[in-house]
This record gives sequence, C-alpha cells and structure tokens, in this order.
Amino acid sequence: MYLVSACLAGIDCRYDGRDSANEKIRELVQQGKAIPVCPEQLGGLTTPRISCEIVNQSGDKKIINKEGADRTAEFTLGAERTLAIAKALGINRAIMKSKSPSCGCGLIYDGTFTGNLVPGNGMATDLLIRHGIEVCTEKEYQDITVPPSR
Repeated sequence: MYLVSACLAGIDCRYDGRDSANEKIRELVQQGKAIPVCPEQLGGLTTPRISCEIVNQSGDKKIINKEGADRTAEFTLGAERTLAIAKALGINRAIMKSKSPSCGCGLIYDGTFTGNLVPGNGMATDLLIRHGIEVCTEKEYQDITVPPSR
C-alpha cells in the first residue's frame, strides 16, 4: 500500500486548483493499492491558494506564500496529519509530487518564487522520511515501474 499525493491521483487540490494526474498513480488508487492525501488541505489551506515555497530564515525552515504570509503552521499540521494517516494504515511507502513545499522529494523551489530549484524535501515528505517511510517522486516511481525497452 502506498500513500500518494492526491493531485497525482487526479484530485484538483494543487495551489492553482488543478491536478497533476499521473495515470499509473491513478490506477494504484483505483485498484485500492494507494491512499491519496493532500497535506496542504489536511493542514487547513484552501484550494485554490496562493503559491508557497520553503525559505530558510536564520536556519529555521519557514513556508511563506508569494504575498509574504507565513503558512508554516498549516504545512506543519498537514505534515503531521499525513504521517498519522500513514501510521494508522501501516503504510511504509509514499509517492509524492516533486518540487512541492509539502510533498517535494530531493528538490524543492528555493523560496524566491523564480523557479530555481535547490536540494531538499517538502515538509510532509521530510516528516515521512524521518519516520522510516520510503518516499519517491512520481517520476522516480514511473522510472521504476516502466519495463526496460527491448
């Protein structure tokens, strides 16, 4: 069983009110092999919402929206609720949306809202990893599950 970013399952929950549907991940959900979650909605943020990025301020990670409002509390709550769902269901693998301030895995936007990427994880992904849950992005999952060409 996987935990997956809800937007990858075709649920319109991204900051812009759209999805990031991935057919293989949608199939996992339809087959009952994955549970979709949106950490940002679980934290109380609306859809659509103003885009957010992680910024490091004096060594502290904060999540700030494009208008400068601090949304760290909502992202923290969403991460905690995401972890609680994974634990309650005994899930130890997750497929999360790349680059997201919640779900990003390996690379996230740098906090300048200019499209620059830096090494790092989103808030929910970071918490899942710290609790022993294996996390990959939709691209990594796609690469793993696509058989090699002959």
